[in-house]
Amino acid sequence: MARSKRRPGTPASPAQNGEVDWEAWLDELLQEVELAPPGSTPLEQAQALIYQAWDEPDRTRRIELARRALDCSPDCADAWVVLAEEADELAEALRCYREGVAAGERVLGPAPLAQECGQLWQIPEARPYLRARVGLAQCLWLLGEQETAIAHFWELLRLDGGDHLRVRYLLLEALLIRNDLAALRRLIDMYPDDESAAWCYSRALVLYRSEGDTLMARQALREARQANPHVPDYLLGRKKLPRPLPDYIEPGTVEEAIDYASVAQPYWKNTPDALSWLRRQVACRRR
Repeated sequence: MARSKRRPGTPASPAQNGEVDWEAWLDELLQEVELAPPGSTPLEQAQALIYQAWDEPDRTRRIELARRALDCSPDCADAWVVLAEEADELAEALRCYREGVAAGERVLGPAPLAQECGQLWQIPEARPYLRARVGLAQCLWLLGEQETAIAHFWELLRLDGGDHLRVRYLLLEALLIRNDLAALRRLIDMYPDDESAAWCYSRALVLYRSEGDTLMARQALREARQANPHVPDYLLGRKKLPRPLPDYIEPGTVEEAIDYASVAQPYWKNTPDALSWLRRQVACRRR
């Protein structure tokens, strides 16, 4: 649910994930970027062009670099991802993402996909494949192929247990829209240590949807308010959401609250009595 401006497909920063190990995050990012020097193989040369494309502000130039990368190697999945992101129509984006997934599968072969379950992100060559598959799932969702998109999201979480591309937030939104309470409980329980506002408040909402005003739901809401006390003001309309929305967020801040509420407000409104319940719980805690 959270938004951020960062290089496409790079690991989410510790601040965005509610963590604090900046050195480990930077080391991981550099590990991938270090694959990019002009290499001896066509795929390495293609990937070097994609790193240039990610830093290129001009759209035409980004497309040109992606096409040059594919000229070097049609197996450059990230080149297909760039072209998908720049596509003017969803159908073209879908085609490019599918090409990217196929390219990633050719590079990896069947063994890593079968053997590295949960740890696929640790193979740098697999990251373009994961990026392409996330894009494919999102595109399928927008085209109305919800079941297929959700299946991709679950599989991505199986392949990358650390969820470096924040797929769980995409799946969370999809399941909230479909009101699949069993799947929501399963997903929420998979990441008990996520202390972001999006996850904590969503946990409280899911528990309220499935159980009503229970001690467990109240406890989840208390924990959410400890993680970010600013969220209720925006969900309840006591404060207006600003325009434009913040580009960068930090855990526990007003910006994080705005970021979450801008996405989650409809889910609270569409849950019968959820906002009234939230209002009562906030009032009780202030007494």
